[in-house]
Amino acid sequence: MILITGSLPVFIHAETYSGFDLSRGILEARTETGNGTKFSAEIGVSSRLSGSGAAYFEQNEFYGGFDMWLDARIRGDVGNAFSYSFEIGVGLLSAKRPYLGKYQYKVGGNENADIYGSPLSYFPYAYSGRWDGFVFPINELDSDGPSGWPDTASIGFSSLYEISGLMFDSRLFWSLGRKRREWAAMNQGSSLVLNEAAQPFFGFELSFQPFQWFGFSSLTGILEYFDANGINVSSKTFQNAFSVSLVNFDFAGFFHIDFGTTLVWPKRFELGYLFPLIDNVLYQNNIGDFDNVGFFGNLKLKKNGLGFVWGSFFIDEMNFEKNFFILDREMYAWQCGLDILLPMLPFASLDISYTKIEPYCYTHQKTDVPWYPVPMEEAYTNHGYGLGYYLPPNSDEIKLRFQTMLTGGTRVNAKFQMIRHGADYGGRAVDGSSYLSELTGNDRSDDRRLRKFFLHDGAYQWFHIIKGNITHRLSKLPLEISFEAGMVFSYWTDIDGSPNDGASHPYHSIDTEQYPKRTGVIAGIGVRIYK
Repeated sequence: MILITGSLPVFIHAETYSGFDLSRGILEARTETGNGTKFSAEIGVSSRLSGSGAAYFEQNEFYGGFDMWLDARIRGDVGNAFSYSFEIGVGLLSAKRPYLGKYQYKVGGNENADIYGSPLSYFPYAYSGRWDGFVFPINELDSDGPSGWPDTASIGFSSLYEISGLMFDSRLFWSLGRKRREWAAMNQGSSLVLNEAAQPFFGFELSFQPFQWFGFSSLTGILEYFDANGINVSSKTFQNAFSVSLVNFDFAGFFHIDFGTTLVWPKRFELGYLFPLIDNVLYQNNIGDFDNVGFFGNLKLKKNGLGFVWGSFFIDEMNFEKNFFILDREMYAWQCGLDILLPMLPFASLDISYTKIEPYCYTHQKTDVPWYPVPMEEAYTNHGYGLGYYLPPNSDEIKLRFQTMLTGGTRVNAKFQMIRHGADYGGRAVDGSSYLSELTGNDRSDDRRLRKFFLHDGAYQWFHIIKGNITHRLSKLPLEISFEAGMVFSYWTDIDGSPNDGASHPYHSIDTEQYPKRTGVIAGIGVRIYK
């Protein structure tokens, strides 16, 4: 296997190293040229196999799913300030979703969409697809062609790639590529802005830290459509880019604050959104309001040895007025949390957090733009998943998470979640509970009649989730084994009155064919031959 093929201008003499590292599962090569330029390359092959199953008692039903991937990657450095990485994978997977029903996504209109739930073989809101674009069902390779979801055993492909570097004495970091990211997170997985659960997309990002206590960053990328209706139909109304800019202040690690703006905008040749020193909201007013703008901010107070407290907010497009807390069109999300260090256990912590996503947050009505012949979707999504927090609009969550490292190769974590979400299908659906939801009209001030009364304005699904995970990495072999198991108790509540009638009603538990109660045991196992 050839690792270095002579792409540098000076390739005379050098100290060269190459070999296969069994414990890391990679083939490495390093060369230093005659002028002192260092070049390194690693080529690795890894395999990930996982399966998950769930048994639900009331319906006497069993669901199974699996994910098997073979990945190859090359990565390395050129000199001390330039890196590259390319990973490609092929997978065999299956994660059948239940069909739930129709959703009238525009109040007062006749537009309906088919709604599918999360795969029942996995924990709620935990499954994240790895494939790019679409998958190929094995039993339909010679007929219908690609599909948007692996409801049956399917073949998928994935690719992640990046070039990155440092400049100006390592104060400026830049990156260009397609990868997963998390921005503005006060705790891992907590971001309301760009969450680690979001799907990867191609983008260019800059981060400049002129002082230890001050810095700013920007990212602009091209979002990817979700292949729900075929590659041409789905992409026709989803031609979006995404920008985020962030300013942060950090004082001695004890006090952190940051704020910024986000933007989902129909693709056009628009240089302003690429420039990190321009505020997206102000710039939008200069070029025309055809975009979905958001604001965000975060605050963290930390005490060494004890932990930290934090709070975050995200504001979608809205108007401020006296009925702010009950109007549907006041769209925002917020969260607060506490992270406690546990010194009696190695690398142990306990996280407690609460997150609230208001109705219509992360959504946007379809918008007529001069350069496209059909209205464009501008919801805060990428490849069918939310860009922000992993919960859909009109949801809340209480989460407790414990994690520790028993040994150098064994990690343990346990989690409890209580999640509540407004119905996004059926006759008791609550408006603003889906990424597909649209307020009426182009001017959202027309929607003053729509009111929100969380839990008291329609049907809501309640989840109580308890799960634990243990992951062990073998010390002498490039092998990692993980096991996860837990229980899910889900049920529905409904009101006595009509949904979305602008009034608050008492609610009670229900168990119907359309909104059933489910109690299930879910378990999964994974094996990774790692890079």
